Amino acid sequence: MAPHRNTRSNSAAVQSEAAAGSPCYGEPHRFDPSFRGPVHRRSCTDVMCCLIFIIVIFSYIALGILAWFHGDPRKVLYPTDSYGQFCGQKETSNAMKPILFYFNILKCSSPATLIHLQCPTTQMCVSQCPDRFTTYTEMQLQHKLNKSHWEYYKQFCKPSFNNPEKPISQVLRDEDCPSMIVPSRPFLQRCLPDFIILNGTMTVANRTRFNDVLEMPHSVTELEYAAKSITGLVDTKELGIKIVEDFARSWSWILIGLLISSAASLVFILLLRFTAGLLVWTTIIIVILLLSYGIHYCSYVLSQLRDRPGSDVTIAEVGLQTDIQIYLQLKQTWIIILVTLAVINASIMLTWNFLRTRVRVAVALLQEASKAIGHIMSTLFYPVITFLLLTVCISYWSVTTVYLASSGEAVYKVMSPDMSCPYANRTCNPKTFNRTYMTRSALCLGSQCLFAFYGGESFYHHYLCLLQLFNLLVFFWLVNFSLALEQCTLAGAFASYYWAKRKPQDIPPCPLFSSFHRAIRYHTGSLAFGSLILSVVQLFQFMLEYLEQKLKGVDNSLSRFILCCLRFCFWCLEKFIRYMNRNAYIMVAIYGKSFCPSARDAFFLVMRNVVRVAVLDRVTDFLLFLGKVLVAGGVGVLAFFFLNKKIPGLQDEVPNINYYWVPLLTVVLGAYLIADGFFSVYATCVDTLFLCFCDDLERNDGSSRKPFLMSPELLRILG
Repeated sequence: MAPHRNTRSNSAAVQSEAAAGSPCYGEPHRFDPSFRGPVHRRSCTDVMCCLIFIIVIFSYIALGILAWFHGDPRKVLYPTDSYGQFCGQKETSNAMKPILFYFNILKCSSPATLIHLQCPTTQMCVSQCPDRFTTYTEMQLQHKLNKSHWEYYKQFCKPSFNNPEKPISQVLRDEDCPSMIVPSRPFLQRCLPDFIILNGTMTVANRTRFNDVLEMPHSVTELEYAAKSITGLVDTKELGIKIVEDFARSWSWILIGLLISSAASLVFILLLRFTAGLLVWTTIIIVILLLSYGIHYCSYVLSQLRDRPGSDVTIAEVGLQTDIQIYLQLKQTWIIILVTLAVINASIMLTWNFLRTRVRVAVALLQEASKAIGHIMSTLFYPVITFLLLTVCISYWSVTTVYLASSGEAVYKVMSPDMSCPYANRTCNPKTFNRTYMTRSALCLGSQCLFAFYGGESFYHHYLCLLQLFNLLVFFWLVNFSLALEQCTLAGAFASYYWAKRKPQDIPPCPLFSSFHRAIRYHTGSLAFGSLILSVVQLFQFMLEYLEQKLKGVDNSLSRFILCCLRFCFWCLEKFIRYMNRNAYIMVAIYGKSFCPSARDAFFLVMRNVVRVAVLDRVTDFLLFLGKVLVAGGVGVLAFFFLNKKIPGLQDEVPNINYYWVPLLTVVLGAYLIADGFFSVYATCVDTLFLCFCDDLERNDGSSRKPFLMSPELLRILG
């Protein structure tokens, strides 16, 4: 590789060229015209941002340690009774009581449940859920005949209460026992009514209506609404258990599927080097044929469901179901799949029709990228390093989030069914609450001093919300920095290939390691700067998503419209910044400048070659995407036939699972991520070679004095 000359020594040449006016640049030439490869003599860039990044990392570590000292994950994992004690905690009075029981679950439908995230009724830890309908009055009458009724009812009362003769009015006033109990079953370690569908009607113990202790009539619908206010979910625990069982039974076959996808991705990349044109056209044709077969299969299923009773039911009417087979019996499901496949297929065919001449150029870029990767095979394994870095980031963020969420001491609040109570949501002391004037207020009848959350009055507890936002921002920053480091490292290695005058003789030894060393030693600040800009935008996107979830129940068309516009604007901004960052990192890797000058140079270089960028670069990305779809789809089809016992010789090896879509989706998603990891190297290689190609055209004219450094094949096709 020809040695790089200092830019200052060529200032006269640069000034003369700027005065003459560069026909390619349209502005004074900003680069060294004698440039022949990535700059090796560098200085640290964006030092201030590098120092800030290092300080933030140490602060993040300190935050994790602080959260570890204050937090207790049991507060998130285990339910807590009205006194802040964990249900099922070992070496406590609740060690044998792992389930949370609500005295009056009907109060859980109160608006206070949504506002304070707590049900305004006494909550106790119990060893089992009730299995019968009865009221406190009925228990007193039966107790006179048989004391066993009180022994059963007592386990749902406060531990210190043992007076079955106490008048019902005083029991309700002091919340000593529940006024009634209903048949329940454990759900997420909480006793919720045991709903059973009987002849299409929701029932509890074959009842649709019941009376409380005051002989007030209630319906099972009220119980259902109260239970949904607590969970807001379907039976996710049972679903989760079945999914875990499916993973335990099929993990070996899932691993085999992922290994097959890895081998297929590697074979695809190797074939791409020698038969890029044939493989690309074959990939396009196979994807179109697969989509066409999917359209044909959907049409066939729709014809079979045309006269089947119940197939006209909509997905909205069915609601959320754990069994995917229910949705596959609906015509609307297959219509949605049919339309989606048809739109994708039509888009691919139209793109192929209008850009078929440019596909040949994209094939040339892929062939050149294949040669570069062939000479620097170590780049194919760099995504493993990125995967490890991302794993560490995600794990640390998850643990820190849990510990922050579980920090603090037990805080008790006044919970009242009547939202007009002036003392509602005030801090209280459960030991002295019943003796205060709050319970005697006419507006606060039935109010309780209940455990609300874990918090405190210290500076740390007051700013837990901000600390969680800081945790999320640093998480985004570290993830984006890991991806930026990969892009910059790969770009430096591939640029050393492009600018080598004699390939592969002039490629420096260990180009990947040298590029990684330069990126870490000199450009950590630049990578951190670009990652921070993207992370701030992503944080705003997350806040808008959170705000949208909070405003879902608000009937305000204007606010929803404004929120939708903001989300769209930030989505576009995030895509633009991500694209510009990638080009900026390539320029940083090649020229060793700071982030802002590199981003500016990359932007103007792209704008001066906008037609090539819009066509060649995007078509190449599209072809790589088809490769990912081919790998993931092929492995998915193979897994589908295996799980449905349609592969000869392997029918007896299929594991007995609850939901065959669990291993199927895992294999398909894993195969796509593995293919994306391999092809991301190709994408970075193509982007780097493309920017180097554009810069090569602007620097050189093909003469003996300023020869092109691109390969003859690339010059012939792209020229």
